[in-house]
Amino acid sequence: MFETLTQRLGDIFGSLRGRGRITEDNVAEAMRAVRTALLEADVHVDVAADFCRTVQEKAIGAEVIKTLKPDQVVVKIVHDELVALMGPVDPRIPYASPGPTVILMAGLQGSGKTTTCGKLARMMLSHGKRPMMVAADLKRPAAIDQLEVLGQQVGVPVHAERGVQNPVKVCRNGIAEAKKLDRDVVILDTAGRLAIDDELMDEIAKVASTTTPHQIYLVLDAMTGQDAVATAKAFNERLEIDGLILTKFDSDTRGGAALSAKKVIGKPIKFMGVGEKLDALEPFHPDRIAGRILGMGDILSLVEKAQQQFDAVEAATLEKRMKSGQFSLDDFVHHMRKVRQMGSLKDIMKKIPGMGGQVEDMDIDDGELTRMEAIVMSMTTRERQNPSIIDAGRRRRIARGSGNDTEDVSAVVKTFLQTRDAMKRMAGMSMMQRMRFGSQLANMGAAGGSMPKLKSSSGVSRRVLSKKDRRKRRKR
Repeated sequence: MFETLTQRLGDIFGSLRGRGRITEDNVAEAMRAVRTALLEADVHVDVAADFCRTVQEKAIGAEVIKTLKPDQVVVKIVHDELVALMGPVDPRIPYASPGPTVILMAGLQGSGKTTTCGKLARMMLSHGKRPMMVAADLKRPAAIDQLEVLGQQVGVPVHAERGVQNPVKVCRNGIAEAKKLDRDVVILDTAGRLAIDDELMDEIAKVASTTTPHQIYLVLDAMTGQDAVATAKAFNERLEIDGLILTKFDSDTRGGAALSAKKVIGKPIKFMGVGEKLDALEPFHPDRIAGRILGMGDILSLVEKAQQQFDAVEAATLEKRMKSGQFSLDDFVHHMRKVRQMGSLKDIMKKIPGMGGQVEDMDIDDGELTRMEAIVMSMTTRERQNPSIIDAGRRRRIARGSGNDTEDVSAVVKTFLQTRDAMKRMAGMSMMQRMRFGSQLANMGAAGGSMPKLKSSSGVSRRVLSKKDRRKRRKR
């Protein structure tokens, strides 16, 4: 999300850079371009106009016109106004005491509401809560089955009543069962429709009035743009929603819903779905999103993701092995897997400050990590512990076992040795030295990267190759 908008804004602010001094006309011209970029990103027309008017009023001042780096001041003003446009937001859930806290989930069909129920339940489990989900979507075929499968995957009980056509009764019984089972959160998965209609609104309003939920969250598909804002407005008029959850935030959408929702509806975006997996639900932080939009990265979210994958003990053990030079290919593969669990390499690099605008032009293939892992796992234990013993004969054997070329094996070993040396150097550095060294490595990656480009595109074992392909490999 926001890639096109980020690129457009980068070009606009780039036009201000190097002028030395700018005039009111320069600012006005830049704001006209910003307004066009926002409209192309499907931002509500009134929101775009108000935003640009506010930025222009703040930018046309002596402190901007007279500064030596006016483009930086304008970017700072735009950043602050983006934060104000989407916030303030408190992503924490206000739990009731005594419980259970009842959360009603609303939304249209196809918005990802039921899956989001599972993601929310998993998030609550990680926070020490004991949630239960209630299958109150009695309209969509297999909705109950889907919620039960999600419940099994995250380890959360699901209250379901097959053959019942009264969602109010199901929700009431589900809350009663949650109290008996000592569950402190109840998530009500209500029915949706393909479009807003009176029947949908009447039904969900009855559920809300009967169960008196502590929080009502509306799940919206970020790819629907301004339609999502209109949907939220209609739901809010009947339900008085407490917050929005935007799904498909990782998709190739323009981002207008995220930038318009708070201003138009007056309700904050609480969470965003950033993938299909059940752990792909993140709190919505306007300052971090503003940083992404302006290509400043999002280092805080990156650190939080890393903390979820690497615990303190594991990090200390790794640093000890790096300092002593004992970092092996087994460690290399183990930590590659951890990195892959944080998301795609492109998404990770976008969150590094200064890298956002360069990532789109870089050739980043997550499949390379899979092929590198296949090569390493085709080595013996001794070879993984001491890759310097890998001679020509061993390279041929490893290449055959992993379905790659001998050049690919050499590239992986070379990359590992370079990584090991770099990590050993960083292990003895101060925090500031590490940041400086990391920035140098990032710039090297942007200039051509050290990730090896393996010639093989299959990444499959040799035994599944055709006889013709095997003969070709032997000839090489």
